[in-house]
Amino acid sequence: MNDGPTDGGRPRQRVRADAQRSIDTLLAAAAEVFTTSGVDAPVRQITAKAGVGAGTLYRHFPRRSDLIAAVFRHEVDACAEAAPALSDQYEPVEALARWLQRFAQFVAAKRGLKTALHSGDPAYENLPAYFKQRFVPVLTELLDAAAASGDIRSDVAPYDLLRAMGDIVAPDDQGYTQRMIALLVDGLRYVTHTGPIG
Repeated sequence: MNDGPTDGGRPRQRVRADAQRSIDTLLAAAAEVFTTSGVDAPVRQITAKAGVGAGTLYRHFPRRSDLIAAVFRHEVDACAEAAPALSDQYEPVEALARWLQRFAQFVAAKRGLKTALHSGDPAYENLPAYFKQRFVPVLTELLDAAAASGDIRSDVAPYDLLRAMGDIVAPDDQGYTQRMIALLVDGLRYVTHTGPIG
């Protein structure tokens, strides 16, 4: 494919940026469709929402499993990248609580992917490691900042907290999830116990 003149690299950069915008639009549309209609929703439903043709989707994601895996990574990235802005805007414990709420939204939205992700398809085999790689450092920073402020205990393992969050999220009852997160954060504030949890 001819990318046109490359003076200063500008045309190639524009093409890459356009392609990335197309991918981002597809992933956002697919994430929404998967949440409402499941991962087996017709391709035309995704492309219509994204405003692109089926050829564009298949060019980037030849198999449905490629699209599902990409949606998962995209949503993981968006959730992880929300943490720094929250840390800049709120006090440490509030930033932690708000990010846990954001993580709960991610977990609830990804319930529809659970069957696919556990199907044994090789396209998904690296996703659990990706989940930990992106979320554990983010949560570690939030917990460390809150502990340094003296507002929460300092003996909480980030991955343990992520697992606990997975257990308390109720996709069909956001109020319950919010109450459980508030209770969890209140438990983190209990700092008089000096031994490890459990």
